[in-house]
Amino acid sequence: MKKTVLMLLTGLCLTFQACAQQPEEVGKGVEVKLQEQAVNRLEIRDFTDVAAATIDGVVHIKTEMTQMTPLYQSFFGFIIPQGVQRQVYSAYGSGVIITTDGYILTNNHVVQDAERITVTLNDRRELPARLVGNDPATDLAVIKIEAEGLTYIPFGNSDQVKVGEPVLAIGNPFNLTSTVTSGIISAKARNMHIIDNPRSNETPLESFLQTDAAVNSGNSGGALVNSQAQLIGIVTAIASGNGNYIGYSFAIPSNLAVKVAGDLQRYGYVQRGYLGVQVTEVDANIAKKAGARDIKGLYVAKVVEDCAAARAGIVQGDIILRVAGKEVNTFAEMMEELGLFTPGDEVEVDFERDGHTKTVKAVLLNSQGNTRIINK
Repeated sequence: MKKTVLMLLTGLCLTFQACAQQPEEVGKGVEVKLQEQAVNRLEIRDFTDVAAATIDGVVHIKTEMTQMTPLYQSFFGFIIPQGVQRQVYSAYGSGVIITTDGYILTNNHVVQDAERITVTLNDRRELPARLVGNDPATDLAVIKIEAEGLTYIPFGNSDQVKVGEPVLAIGNPFNLTSTVTSGIISAKARNMHIIDNPRSNETPLESFLQTDAAVNSGNSGGALVNSQAQLIGIVTAIASGNGNYIGYSFAIPSNLAVKVAGDLQRYGYVQRGYLGVQVTEVDANIAKKAGARDIKGLYVAKVVEDCAAARAGIVQGDIILRVAGKEVNTFAEMMEELGLFTPGDEVEVDFERDGHTKTVKAVLLNSQGNTRIINK
């Protein structure tokens, strides 16, 4: 199956660092929130320092399977050496160490359906890994190796990333280990419609950072880091017609990755909160018909009965302006912001109705219409 945008095979190793706990505690299932992290902001003079501080936090991932699945055929087929006799298939990607005791964050498409996962550290140690949990809706997964004292990359705040900001991409393109490329952030909140295999009751959640740092097949799951040597994204896809880099690539924002990875470690499943609305991005035509004051926000085309939005008083025809204090002008921006919360969380929603701005507090629900924890 040909795709204009092709998912890559790179992974990054990220480590959670909580305010009142040591990084090792994260490996014991402690949920991690971005605001709880005590990240040491390094004084970086140039990108040689950034590369030196982060390269050991990125690993090489090899997966093996005895049956080719549609997922692997779509994303990996062009680089998988196929054995005629044994029918064993191998694929390669990257990952980011997120704890000192061996938790690794990568892309779901790197490890999904793998029967065997092997991780090679930057010091050339090779260790078996197990799948802790995966989330097809965001194309993220967490795997675990048995090791201690590992180097990890601390999370940065992807909300603070600016267009034009310089970044490094670290991964294993074409099975070449420990490769570093540089570029800038060229756009934010890109929805590329490339995640098409989520679980049946979930909606793909895409709000990518776009960069012109060169990445290729094998970079999926790798790290996108800023000038403070902080992880701001997980490299996931490139814009390509032939599987090779042609100018820009996409990464999952670190703020979303923190939430997903924390849930996967703690529950093995992402606890996702839903507002319960169908929206359309406001353009000049919609703004005129709705009598909106400005061409911004998201027009509510439908409200799901008895869901969070309905209970909060949001109705069809309202224009959502902000979620949890953050402006939302695209579906991707709204989904990214909601993706940071858990069922049961109370979220402020600002919206416009009949030319007046209103604010309500909506209690998010899970996909089953309640606030209980959903087990894997």
